[in-house]
Amino acid sequence: MTSRMPLISDEQRRARVGRRHLLAPAERAAAVEEVAGAVVGLHASDAATVYLSACARLAEPSAAEVERALYEDVTLVKLLSMRRTIFAVTEEFAPYVSASSARAIAARERATLLKHLREFAEGWDERRLAETERAVLAALERRGEATTGELGADVPALRETMLMSAGKPYEAKQSVGSRLLRLLASDGHVRRCRPRGSWLSSSYPWAPVPPWRDVPVREAKAEVVRRWLAAYGPATVEDVKWWTGWTLGDTRKALADVAAEDVRLAGGVAGLVLPGDAERVVEPEPWAALLPGLDLTTMGWRVRDWYLRAEDVPALFDRAGNAGPTVWWCGRVVGGWAQRPDGEVVWRLFSDLGAEAEAAIGAEAARLAGWLGEVRVTPRFRTPLERELVSGV
Repeated sequence: MTSRMPLISDEQRRARVGRRHLLAPAERAAAVEEVAGAVVGLHASDAATVYLSACARLAEPSAAEVERALYEDVTLVKLLSMRRTIFAVTEEFAPYVSASSARAIAARERATLLKHLREFAEGWDERRLAETERAVLAALERRGEATTGELGADVPALRETMLMSAGKPYEAKQSVGSRLLRLLASDGHVRRCRPRGSWLSSSYPWAPVPPWRDVPVREAKAEVVRRWLAAYGPATVEDVKWWTGWTLGDTRKALADVAAEDVRLAGGVAGLVLPGDAERVVEPEPWAALLPGLDLTTMGWRVRDWYLRAEDVPALFDRAGNAGPTVWWCGRVVGGWAQRPDGEVVWRLFSDLGAEAEAAIGAEAARLAGWLGEVRVTPRFRTPLERELVSGV
């Protein structure tokens, strides 16, 4: 790498986050599909994250807007895909995500499930698994939608269980139904419908999905990388490999297919952007954001030192590397937040940022509490600072 390569400073990277991730108030979107498209996909491993991430980027935040896209218009689709993480992506983008990542994951999930069925259940082989899948899909076609429990009335095999780790302190029974429906979702045959209960509920029915158009794997991987670099570039090869969960070879091939260009990052680190995307971005007006656990921006890069101090990581992440709720100021993580049982949204900053920042963060907390109303949110993966804030420590 030579000094002639364009330099993109950390300040410029943070400016891009404010604009391209729709976090600066002037950039906020009118519809949740715009949000998902701008950031490639919304993390959906925790049901609440989709709503909180989307509403942080909507000009008029509301759970109803997210539900419209997920369950009424079905313009957002949840897929077990990159890094074996569930993402909510636009219907238009779903075939690329499926071909690039979800199909391969589904193949591994099928092999694992079949192995477990043979080891921990009775009378299962590849043929019976395939027959059960067909029976489930036929039942869903008749019903329109149904929970796993409801489908068990039509397909009794779903009610069977596997005894995992028998005789050990952590032995547990897993239902065949829960594993098989997840597999069918990974394969793109079924989707989650509106939860039974509030939008935080993990109890939901399933519905069949019309077949997506077939996309060649190499083309799909290139399209995923193109969209990702448009939202997250500049980035390192390590960032791209980590985010996608692909092999280094597949990552480099996709970067070559989109003709990614070399740039310099702070400290002489090698970075990549899409062709022609090294130009300076106008910095947005100062902005604050309260982002939820697992938010796509917090979890967007493998190397995070340009927006997150190493000393703050233990307070904001759990031991598995899952991000908790974070407070942002002008492209940096500056603290954490939580919602207490009485509904109050509280936060803690790691340093004194001045009156302007505190006022902006307070306004975002009020905005969040306003659209949440009576809803109480507890992150799926709890972190030290979030727990402290909830308890009032």
